[in-house]
Amino acid sequence: MTTVTQAGLLSAKLQETVRVLRAKGVGTPKVGIILGTGLGGLLKEVRQTATIPYPELPHMPRSTAPTHRGELVYGTIGGAGVAIMDGRFHVYEGYTAREVAYPVWVLKALGVETLLISNVAGGLNPEFRLGDLMVVTDHINLQGTSPLVGPNDDTVGLRFPDMIEPYNAKLADLALSVGREHKLPMRRGVYVGVLGPQLETKAEYTWLRSMGADAVGMSTVPEVIAAVHCGLKVLTVSLVSDLCIPETLKPANIEEIIAVANRAEPLLTTLFTQVIQRL
Repeated sequence: MTTVTQAGLLSAKLQETVRVLRAKGVGTPKVGIILGTGLGGLLKEVRQTATIPYPELPHMPRSTAPTHRGELVYGTIGGAGVAIMDGRFHVYEGYTAREVAYPVWVLKALGVETLLISNVAGGLNPEFRLGDLMVVTDHINLQGTSPLVGPNDDTVGLRFPDMIEPYNAKLADLALSVGREHKLPMRRGVYVGVLGPQLETKAEYTWLRSMGADAVGMSTVPEVIAAVHCGLKVLTVSLVSDLCIPETLKPANIEEIIAVANRAEPLLTTLFTQVIQRL
């Protein structure tokens, strides 16, 4: 296989995936959404037109993380066309960063212009509380990889995308305004993406906080890099599902983390539905 063929391989795969999605009734949504752990309640607000399991889509990985159903849901929220990835992928599952980010390029190929991302994260900022919603203003990539490693397909995005503003400032301001209006527990801060799947040590939490990170998680960064690569506007909101304060650290429990996410789910649903209606 020549280098030129390798560079065009991504767009060829995307065409195959999109062809199947179109055949299954997916139109041209303007908003794409990637849902994090325990945050599937937004689906209740969708007037669904099509639901396609990932195994039916060529080149789409399979979700293995807890609560991730692994479906693309197409429909409308408040009259706006949306495509929702109900289930994301992580590097810790054994996927490459490019595989993790593949759904983002699919959303762009479908016609999406704005990408909303949710995740659950550990709060590093001592002022944060369980259930807070943190609008991400920037990130630190400690996953040791990027979805852009390897040949670049120039028809999809730039070889060297600038990361000066990966998270759209206007979207962040809109989310914070909606949060104040609805009296949601809003924060803003920097997200640090780590590899996982193990949680961090006390020393690592101390180090991450000293770097300027307000929340830590194992997702999101590859998707955001891919979104910047292909020209999508991004809003990311982290749900603070556990507190990672070294001085008061307690053992984490995945069931408790999911429970916190479930309790805060209506808050995120309110935030995202209102943002979508005001785009």
